[in-house]
Amino acid sequence: QVQLVESGGGLVQPGGSLRLSCVASGVISSLNVMGWYRQAPGKQRELVATINSAASSNFADSVKGRFTISRDNAKNTVYLQMNSLKSEDTAVYYCNLKQTFGLMAPQDYWGQGTQVTVSS
Repeated sequence: QVQLVESGGGLVQPGGSLRLSCVASGVISSLNVMGWYRQAPGKQRELVATINSAASSNFADSVKGRFTISRDNAKNTVYLQMNSLKSEDTAVYYCNLKQTFGLMAPQDYWGQGTQVTVSS
């Protein structure tokens, strides 16, 4: 089993910055993709950014140029640096880990979520 624990959410003014962290514990494959998704009230959960074991990243168009994603494989930790935050970035942010072990079915894990509120 895998557990994901997020931290770093909070209240920030428009134009401000926040850094989210997510630590994975348990049995972690060397082949995995870690990422962040978000869900605003009344909306579906959407991808924010992902990064794979080789540090190749992918971003939603809405956050390109403002958010960066990074990881520390030794610590099984993924970070989301959010700059130039806008009110529309307000959501619960969820950490996600997808991994495979050989020919086994892919595994998909979620954190409990951390609230990010952008408001003056």
